[in-house]
Amino acid sequence: MSLTVTAPMPAATTTPSDRRRSSSSSPEICPFYFTPSSSSFSPSPSQVARNSSLFPVIRRLRLSPLPALDSDVPHPHPVHQLKNSKSFEEWDSLTAGFAGAANIPFLLIQMPQIILNARNLMASNKTALLAVPWLGMLTGLLGNLSLLSYFAKKKEKEAVVVQTLGVVSIYIVLSQLAMGDAMPLPQFVATSVVVATGLVLNFFNYFGMLNAKIWHFWEDFITVGGVSVLPQVMWSNFVPYVPNSILPGSIAFLIAFATVIMARTGKLPKKGVKFVESVSGWTATLLFMWMPVSQMWTNLLNPDNIKGLSAFSMLLGMIGNGLMIPRALFIRDLMWFTGSTWATLFYGYGNILCLFCFNSVSREFFLASTIGLISWIGITLWRDTAVHGYDTPLRSLKDLAFGS
Repeated sequence: MSLTVTAPMPAATTTPSDRRRSSSSSPEICPFYFTPSSSSFSPSPSQVARNSSLFPVIRRLRLSPLPALDSDVPHPHPVHQLKNSKSFEEWDSLTAGFAGAANIPFLLIQMPQIILNARNLMASNKTALLAVPWLGMLTGLLGNLSLLSYFAKKKEKEAVVVQTLGVVSIYIVLSQLAMGDAMPLPQFVATSVVVATGLVLNFFNYFGMLNAKIWHFWEDFITVGGVSVLPQVMWSNFVPYVPNSILPGSIAFLIAFATVIMARTGKLPKKGVKFVESVSGWTATLLFMWMPVSQMWTNLLNPDNIKGLSAFSMLLGMIGNGLMIPRALFIRDLMWFTGSTWATLFYGYGNILCLFCFNSVSREFFLASTIGLISWIGITLWRDTAVHGYDTPLRSLKDLAFGS
């Protein structure tokens, strides 16, 4: 009697959350179902497991990471033949741990700045608050809020916590700036309404208590809002070197609004609709990326006020974002990797460099930050290259950007 062996096929695509859950569980026996060609004999999976001494035990190998030019539409590729699957799983677990540990610096990141702002407010030193650009902080807050919506939709708990902490902590800083007349009151009120609405909607959506139509409306709102705010904030940062105008934001708003309407009414092709759905995530990343540019521009224009900037906050920003780089690279999430790497290099290390250039931090502090950053990036690239069995880190970066 001949036997035909069939095994359940793995899903064609997986999400980052699926991969994380898979890595956290112990290896399972992959059940084989035996269908005799001339008999109705078909033992159950439990019977096969009990007789594992008669059959080889097969460990379920997780799918390799998926590249994501946009994280909503990953590009699946075949499973790699890894040289050492044990080291692959170990690095998978470590990168997930690093991403979870990023909550600690992100929880503390704004605390030194909040304490410093509170001291300046109590001392009536409102000039020092001008060292913190409210436009830059606002872009960071809007970026966190948009990414919070993205991760809440995907039920990524760790990322949701990180983004929520970012929204709340930056909002506290903006509140202090508004109290010190360093942020216009109308803009602060509008920001407060958006933040409160966003937190409530994301909370209900995460726990499945929100109507789908309301959530789609919120997604369209953050898409149009993000596309409109980004060019306007970028333009406003360079006033008075450029004319004070709302033209960039107005043009972007009209284009974004028309595009969303076309997508919702079915007047765009399928690829166009998917592109519109991915815009909010990338816009959030770009908003977040603009935050350090705004801060360094302020440092350049007002070097005397740089003492109002907390070096410890910049260090925490570098550490927190740096801890997420290995995970973003491992799962081949280009959007996450781009945002985390940019924030590590420019928000964290870039501002530490500015503080060092203006003699606001010690040489030892600067050198320790530099050596630590270079070592961490080097280890990340080396380990990712090794677990995938590649000969050069460029191959990992190529997979990240274009897939394998």
